[in-house]
Amino acid sequence: MQASLEALRPQSQLGQIAAATAATLLVGMPMLLLPMPFAALAPIVLAVLPLAVIVAFRSPFILCLIFIVFSFFRIHEAFPVLGPLKIPSLVAIPTLIVIAWHIFLSREIKPFWSKELKVFAVFFALVTIGVPFAVSKPAALAYWTATYWKIATMVVAIAWLVRTPRDFGMAARALVVGSSLISIVAISNKLAGIGLVEGTRVTIGREAGSVLGDPNDLSLILMFPLGFAVSLVVTPASGWINKILGAVGVVLMVWAIVCTQSRGGILGILSIMGVVGLRVVKSKVVLISVGVCAALVLFAAMGINKRSSGGAAESGVDESAMGRIYAWGAAWNMAVARPLNGVGLDNFVPNYYFYSSHWDGQNHAVHSTWFNVLAETGFPGIIVFVYMIYTIMRSATVSMFRLAEARAPPPVQAMALALVAGIPGFIAGGTFLTQGFTWPVYILLALTTATARYTALNCPVQDAAVEERKSVI
Repeated sequence: MQASLEALRPQSQLGQIAAATAATLLVGMPMLLLPMPFAALAPIVLAVLPLAVIVAFRSPFILCLIFIVFSFFRIHEAFPVLGPLKIPSLVAIPTLIVIAWHIFLSREIKPFWSKELKVFAVFFALVTIGVPFAVSKPAALAYWTATYWKIATMVVAIAWLVRTPRDFGMAARALVVGSSLISIVAISNKLAGIGLVEGTRVTIGREAGSVLGDPNDLSLILMFPLGFAVSLVVTPASGWINKILGAVGVVLMVWAIVCTQSRGGILGILSIMGVVGLRVVKSKVVLISVGVCAALVLFAAMGINKRSSGGAAESGVDESAMGRIYAWGAAWNMAVARPLNGVGLDNFVPNYYFYSSHWDGQNHAVHSTWFNVLAETGFPGIIVFVYMIYTIMRSATVSMFRLAEARAPPPVQAMALALVAGIPGFIAGGTFLTQGFTWPVYILLALTTATARYTALNCPVQDAAVEERKSVI
């Protein structure tokens, strides 16, 4: 027996050496390939990776939430030091793997198909069918493969993954924290005079070609989570940590939106605050008076009259407003010329020259969600899109009343209020901001679907009074 053990020992030692060598290479290769300071963090990342995998499989929504926050807020573009990590791409595939595992193997996720998802599926089908018929097929296909299919996948993922009050609370807090981080960078850039457009309007990462490099797009990204921050503040029993987080978020977001000098941003802020005010302020006279004062204060704080475009220096219809009128006219012409599928996804800007009645030497964005959808999907697309917005607004409102009636957990009630406030904010801001094929409305859609599902399962209707409130929309 001893002889047998001695005979096996060299092979055992060789195996140990091979394992140690492999482990060393596993730790050492990232340190050689990654730039500093990520090379120094590689051993720590590898050490916590097994724990991260366990957490991802036990709480799949966390992984999904990381992907959404980085993709929507472009955190890695606001903080360039994170750029080399390619976090959205790094998280995308594991997210899909974890979701597939829980649907087909562990069966912990129960797929369902609601009215909200059905309407979205029809709109997604119209957009997808329009890709091969687009004026510029490469542009449409590039946007669909780079962004839109990810948005569609995450709509379903969020709707199925957000199931408990803890999930709703995490979603609201993550959106508020993500927006607060972007707000801090925007405010810092404004104070330091970095990346200002027209000398006064703040941007982020403009020199690097970031999505945040347009003040209107930046305003849109900051405005979307404002409803979540406000709902954390006003929802009873939400907890003092959530209230502080929400209050800080409101201040930062409003301040940052003011720095963008976006008129669509003003409309969005007033719409969100107005809807929340209807829920918490008893006197309508007081609410209207406060709303008027808030509008005047915001307009003065933004200093829109000092803008080089759309400011007081221009008489009559200013250049910015005329630019929108010309762009909306071009969108209408596109829809009339191609009524069934429009010019195709992400095709408005390259086709502006051919459909606009006014040419000033460069193509322009449409600066309107409604005309954006009309131009790029035709009349069927805009009809389904408007119906989709109506569907989620009605669903969110019914859920809010039923949750309040059933005294549901505060995180779920806060989510419902945030959705009811956020959708009008999207509608108002969408008049001047292009968000038909970007994240905000689709996150609202997914969270509305999840909220309606939770409401149906946990808050049955107790009396006819709740049913009567459905007619509010």
